[in-house]
Amino acid sequence: MKKRRILILFAAVVLSAGFFLYHRLRSVRAPEFVLSYAENQTEDYPTTLGAKKFAELVERESSGRIKILVQAEGELGAESGVIAQMQYGGIDFARVSLSQLAEYIPELNVLQMPYLYSDSDHMWKVLDGRIGSDFLEKVSKSELIGLSWYDAGARNFYNSKKPITCLEDMAGMRIRVQESEVMVDMVEALGATALPIPYADVYSTLERGTVDGAENNWPSYEAMNHYEVAKYYTVDEHNRVPEMQICSKHTWNKLSEDDRQMILECAKESALYERKLWKEREADSKEIALKQGVEVVELSAAEKKRFQEAVMGVYEKYCADYMDVIEQIIEENNE
Repeated sequence: MKKRRILILFAAVVLSAGFFLYHRLRSVRAPEFVLSYAENQTEDYPTTLGAKKFAELVERESSGRIKILVQAEGELGAESGVIAQMQYGGIDFARVSLSQLAEYIPELNVLQMPYLYSDSDHMWKVLDGRIGSDFLEKVSKSELIGLSWYDAGARNFYNSKKPITCLEDMAGMRIRVQESEVMVDMVEALGATALPIPYADVYSTLERGTVDGAENNWPSYEAMNHYEVAKYYTVDEHNRVPEMQICSKHTWNKLSEDDRQMILECAKESALYERKLWKEREADSKEIALKQGVEVVELSAAEKKRFQEAVMGVYEKYCADYMDVIEQIIEENNE
């Protein structure tokens, strides 16, 4: 009798445990959506970490229903190709440079005109305000959805030949640029030759002497070890080109209105996180480069004005129809 009671008790425990495990497994659902996110920077780069924060927030806020896989280091292709794939839903999310996006939405050229912003505070006042919201909406009228603005700092020239201290030093330089007509025209207006080359190939082309220099922000210059093959860095801040988190409209249309709103909020929260990381990384990158013997040149105010005047033709070519917006952006700095 005692043995029978023990067997009955044991069976009850096993059944109870099985019942609990069954319901536990049912409560842990497989994701309803598993979505891709393209990022061309390294795993520890601020924009990549911002993307991972975004994915983490979305998974948490959706209770695991939506999982976003961040694929960094250009695994899903160059930015231009990523944007093209997103037009038909081949990739779900990405962080891209405005210079690449403007090839599809020309109005965005306004925000990347050379020497447009006086400093970082000026740019964020514009992007976090009505003007920035209007441009996100313009993107969302295409096959893409604009989610939030990421920081990419100020772009400066660097080269392997000599310090650039004046406009005349640009003459004859072969400068790598992004695949952007605005960037090509800006560099050539300064007297140099612009060569559009994929980001991943910049180091090797500098090393081989295919190009004399390039232009980018401090973290990119340091993260890709470009200081090893281009020791002269000139701070002219010719561009503050913001970056944008975007979503394929094909993906967007599959989501509920509640999920869309949640994703927008997560994107904005991740953007604030990325901006904080950017400031920290920018300072660290500059320090690392200086320790590696990089020679830094700060353009004088008078010389920077000469650079600005040299590129006025770029404004006329790309923004003749948007000069009212340009004026509003400049005015933001005076309010």
